[in-house]
Amino acid sequence: MQDPQELIVEIIKEKGILKQDVYNNLLTNFQLLKETLKSVAEDLEDRFEQIDNRIRIEYIDKSEFEAHLRVAGDLLIFHMHTNVFQFDGGHNLWRSSYLKKNPARGYCGIINIYNFLSDSFKYNRPNDLGYMIARIFINHENHFKVEGKRQLGFLYNDFVNATINQSLLKSIVQSAILYTLDFDLFTPNYDQVKEVYVHEMHTMSSNLVLKTGKRLGFKFQADTDQG
Repeated sequence: MQDPQELIVEIIKEKGILKQDVYNNLLTNFQLLKETLKSVAEDLEDRFEQIDNRIRIEYIDKSEFEAHLRVAGDLLIFHMHTNVFQFDGGHNLWRSSYLKKNPARGYCGIINIYNFLSDSFKYNRPNDLGYMIARIFINHENHFKVEGKRQLGFLYNDFVNATINQSLLKSIVQSAILYTLDFDLFTPNYDQVKEVYVHEMHTMSSNLVLKTGKRLGFKFQADTDQG
């Protein structure tokens, strides 16, 4: 029988080092994404100074793993997950020659993109809803794919051949902005908001407890490409 200590060393060499490689590569790309977000924000801000200075465009570097992009009434949050994931066993990518030749290529880091109303954060409304609109998968060889809504789900879906770079990151950011701007705030069903507690009215001015979300009352998971 193989020495358990040797087996542990082999597994760590195989998976532990690989996951460190994936993580470090994702962190490098997330820094590149931050630079891209800042550049896109500065360009849009300059343009709107000449159009209407009431429109707020702002980039905020929140932390090592989080960045915000405010575009008018919307807030896009880009969050890098610190763990490494493997595509599930039933994923069709495992049938590709790219992963068959080297299964280590199926380990990826993930950057999630969320859409919130900017007022939800500005007025500290903790009950408001946000939505994940996309997530970016990047492996240690810089191959990537995006899962998401509308154009985010089909423009960047060639994991086998596509490699990430700053130009593609900019395109992903622009696609996220375009989707967000077209993802409008719907009026909630009247029956969902007709009853209000006294304590909610007392606190409404400082901390709105009535939920606000672009699709409040609808299941975003079942949202079609028209949503």
